[in-house]
Amino acid sequence: MATHPIPVDEPGSGWRRPRLTPSLAEVYRSVPVGGGWLRKALAFAGPGYLVAVGYMDPGNWATDLAGGSQFGYTLLSVILISNLMAILLQGLAAKLGIVTGRDLAQACRDHYSRATVLFLWVLCEIAIAACDLAEVIGSAIGLNLLFGIPIPVGIVLTACDVLLVLYLQHKGFRLLEALVVTLIVTIAACFLFEIIISKPDLAAVAAGFIPRAVTVSHRDQLYIAISILGATVMPHNLYLHSSIVQTRSYEETPRGKREAVRFAFLDSTVALTFALFINAAILIVASATFHTSGHTEVAEIQDAYRLLSPLLGVTGASAVFALALLASGQNSTLTGTLAGQIVMEGFLDIRIRPWLRRLITRGLAIVPAAFTAIFFGESATAKLLIFSQVILSLQLSFAVFPLVRFTSERAKMGEFANAPWLKILAYGVGLAILALNAWLLVLLAGGGT
Repeated sequence: MATHPIPVDEPGSGWRRPRLTPSLAEVYRSVPVGGGWLRKALAFAGPGYLVAVGYMDPGNWATDLAGGSQFGYTLLSVILISNLMAILLQGLAAKLGIVTGRDLAQACRDHYSRATVLFLWVLCEIAIAACDLAEVIGSAIGLNLLFGIPIPVGIVLTACDVLLVLYLQHKGFRLLEALVVTLIVTIAACFLFEIIISKPDLAAVAAGFIPRAVTVSHRDQLYIAISILGATVMPHNLYLHSSIVQTRSYEETPRGKREAVRFAFLDSTVALTFALFINAAILIVASATFHTSGHTEVAEIQDAYRLLSPLLGVTGASAVFALALLASGQNSTLTGTLAGQIVMEGFLDIRIRPWLRRLITRGLAIVPAAFTAIFFGESATAKLLIFSQVILSLQLSFAVFPLVRFTSERAKMGEFANAPWLKILAYGVGLAILALNAWLLVLLAGGGT
């Protein structure tokens, strides 16, 4: 249990139920904060990177590869806009956790009726299972490409990573954060290498970050653009971030909370900038390698692996690509475990052993992935990867709108409530995500490819 006292809600706090035990009680307020500006910034650094890995998981790879190979650098603007949306929403999630002492799941439990809470919990569990499905497939593909392990066997092997997660949680939260940052650096280094050898047109890259009207009017571009958005802004990350910022032992005063909000926003913004670089790098490499050579139909990770070295004329290009993929899948696994634990504890106030929770979540992902790989082959797993992103897009609005609502209510947030301009901007982002994801479903129903 937590050794740090749990603050009590003030009278008239705006919550229907009192605050109960904190998220991840075993690491609650476990990271000390103190010293000058730089020491505090370093102390607060970490949660943003755990969040950022969700923005560079195997689901993102599939959409970025498809966008780069089909449309060149055009959809870089979509990656940029999606990342800016993510920075805003993650900043709100961190603020909710710091100011109220509740993660987003707990906030929903303490505000909505029991029936609504159960409905939101089921949706979130489906989203986490879908995200875990993408991680299972991505890790299995990485093992297959690097070591020749059959994908069905690789899928089963991914169940073993539960041991690593449990070990790291036992050793301390900072160690878990350190491993995540190391894997992010590995992915970034791999794609820096890929960009250098692919020699992209820098002027065209710069132009790609400028939004174009054709993206909205061109049906196929719009489909990929919405898929990129669905793969970028992850619903479970909002629950995750609102919880793990509470691992920092900041002062429970307006001044202390204001400082914590500021440093948490800095942490997540820097981390998501790394995610922006990696997502953009995947699309840039796909464009420079596949689009310019006429291979515009490359949408599967296995196809990209097979073509990279021959097209670039560099022997290690494909291996480096696969290494980055494996690091991406394992990184997402670490944070997915935490998100699952936070969601179950937050919505239901039920605590089960972490290893049991992990095995249940991973089992739900392994069964459909293994079944698909065994009976329908590798190409079907790629389609299942894309389908998992569609499931995530369906659930996203059910996390975004409660988040914006809670952080905009003065009764709940006090002086930290969203300013009118921020409230309008946040709701605007939420409505844009809702509209774009609804249109994605329309395209899918109409047979979009």
